Amino acid sequence: MAKAEKATAIAELKSEFEGSNGAVLTEYRGLTVAQLKELRTNLGANAKFAVVKNTLTKRAAADAGVDEEFRALLEGPSAIAFVTGDVVEAAKGLRDFAKANPLLVIKGGYIDGKSMNAGEVGQLADLESREVLLAKLAGAMKGSMAKAAATFNALPTQTAQLVEALRVKREAAGETAEAVDAAPADAEAAPAE
Repeated sequence: MAKAEKATAIAELKSEFEGSNGAVLTEYRGLTVAQLKELRTNLGANAKFAVVKNTLTKRAAADAGVDEEFRALLEGPSAIAFVTGDVVEAAKGLRDFAKANPLLVIKGGYIDGKSMNAGEVGQLADLESREVLLAKLAGAMKGSMAKAAATFNALPTQTAQLVEALRVKREAAGETAEAVDAAPADAEAAPAE
């Protein structure tokens, strides 16, 4: 590869690192061209899967400020999925493809300025998608607001019930006082035997 071609390749990889939300590094040894095409199709427009040269990728990663831990993973045949959309969705796609095709090995990743090992990428893939998490958050917020509304609606009702109970108690207490006042008068009026 000529020096100009290397410089161009490094610049392209650097721009991929800088323009993506994350990158997942894999080993693809033994996969056929058809399998790689299937993987690219499964990842969709959300990610760009590219076979890379380690030495050029290390230089591009260093230029882009990518963590040294990530660069250390660039050993053996490497391919990178540059993710421009939801990183969780891309990690799930890679994990699912790796389950069906064990020759694809996830080495690690670089997401939002942090290097991740293969286990952490797997944990990321176990998360629910962004849309599902946002829907759960919205549901929890709606539930909290519904509870608050029910509490606020219950206050006037409870106040009215309390006032009614107090009125009934006072009426009962008033009748009892009248009965006590009337009892001695009845005792005086009754003839003694």
